[in-house]
Amino acid sequence: MIAQSLLRLKGRRGVFVLGFLALAIPLIIVSCGGGSSMMQSPATGTVNVSVSDPPSCAAPAGAARTAPGTFISVWVTIVSIKAHTSSSADASSSGWQELAPQLNSAPAQVDLLNLPANGQCLLQHLGSTSLPAGDYQQIRLILLANAATSAPPSSNACASLGNVFNCVVDSNGAHTLDLSSEATTGLKIPPGQIMGGPLHVTAGQSVDLNIDFNTCASIIQQGNGNFRLKPTLTAGVVSPNLTGISGQIVDSVTSQPIAGAMVTLQAADQSGVDRIAMQEQTDATGHFGFCPLPMGAVFDVVVDAMTSSVAYDATVVLNVTGGTDLGAVPLVAETAATAGASTGPGTIAGIVTAINGTTGASIDATLSALQTATVASVSHTFTVPLFAKSVSSIQVTSSTPCPAMGSPKGAFCATYSLVVPASNPNVGTIAAGKVTYTAPASGDVLYSVEADASNATTNAAMCTPSTQTTSKDSNGMPLKVTPGATTNAAEIDFSACM
Repeated sequence: MIAQSLLRLKGRRGVFVLGFLALAIPLIIVSCGGGSSMMQSPATGTVNVSVSDPPSCAAPAGAARTAPGTFISVWVTIVSIKAHTSSSADASSSGWQELAPQLNSAPAQVDLLNLPANGQCLLQHLGSTSLPAGDYQQIRLILLANAATSAPPSSNACASLGNVFNCVVDSNGAHTLDLSSEATTGLKIPPGQIMGGPLHVTAGQSVDLNIDFNTCASIIQQGNGNFRLKPTLTAGVVSPNLTGISGQIVDSVTSQPIAGAMVTLQAADQSGVDRIAMQEQTDATGHFGFCPLPMGAVFDVVVDAMTSSVAYDATVVLNVTGGTDLGAVPLVAETAATAGASTGPGTIAGIVTAINGTTGASIDATLSALQTATVASVSHTFTVPLFAKSVSSIQVTSSTPCPAMGSPKGAFCATYSLVVPASNPNVGTIAAGKVTYTAPASGDVLYSVEADASNATTNAAMCTPSTQTTSKDSNGMPLKVTPGATTNAAEIDFSACM
């Protein structure tokens, strides 16, 4: 503590001395009648900040709905974007740099589902500024709190709800979008979510930073029917030519386009598992396009689809670089193993519990379904885009009782349901600019289910550990999905949920 106090005192003293010098040196220069200054401004570069989001998203099913609606708009009001050279700096640390100071006095209210005109990539330019040269390891985006009394946007799309500045509009009308405490501390974009590495600012040069707001994965519905923001953000330096990844999703047999297919760009995390970085749905002609993309980034493209009559396997195209037009990407329709059998999809159902000691704990839990494909003896585990009617974002609270037997004593519980392809994936690899596809493997369709626990108030990770994965069903056997049937996964129990 003493050492820390001395360091803080030293820091304040250093600021005082620098401030004194900054005042004194101009006086010396004037009194000497001219001459060159002994001090120079630090070298700076320019940062231009924009925001984007593939504008296609369905409202989640929840307690207040029997089926998903359709999001029309998701409005958020941005008041600040900051960057720091330290990956460990918290909200109260010194050294944060404003990337778009214009927002402080004139907040930008952005509809994250607004389709940019004329095929443009960027949703909105947020501002620019000059920064000291260096590598910025983390970024924070701060939203204007609902009920704030200062610096409102010039035009408020949420005004019908009162003093509200963040809202969603779906087929049932407008609803307040509740914010966590991150509204004041900043929505975090840590190093692992800055694609291509830190934001590198070079003296005398300009760099374009884009923030991608994955709206589809950022809105959850609470037990009371209200919506809450649980942000999924990525960022990256983008090319001025806005190079992207595009293609058309088609039926592998008929070559007819598939509208409404879910297309995702995924990148491996530190554990080697592909996580969704961006996602969008295909248009009426089956086309999709992701732009802008971080320069040099390489993604796996993972797609699946379910129409009113057909469920399709996941198709995975590995190692796709920016600027690639994949052309026609085939999806394989699921077929019945025997005459009269279901053609899918399958459902994975399960229970999540949370406890702290002997007392039930309240958490948010996000569930993901994982599949693995093997190419040239190398395994690739990826996140499967979930079909409609999946319930993957749940709240474990005292209002969700546990089953009579099998759960930890005193724990709170909640149930999830993941609707997924009931077949193995179709895998594509790129060589010499051509994509070659390998038919789905025969045999059991095996999955893993991963659960992430977070604090409902702060969105911070909680419980020890805060992520758990099961590849077993409720009988301790491999988690096998069967077309048209529900498989019960092994219970996921979180403990030490402080």
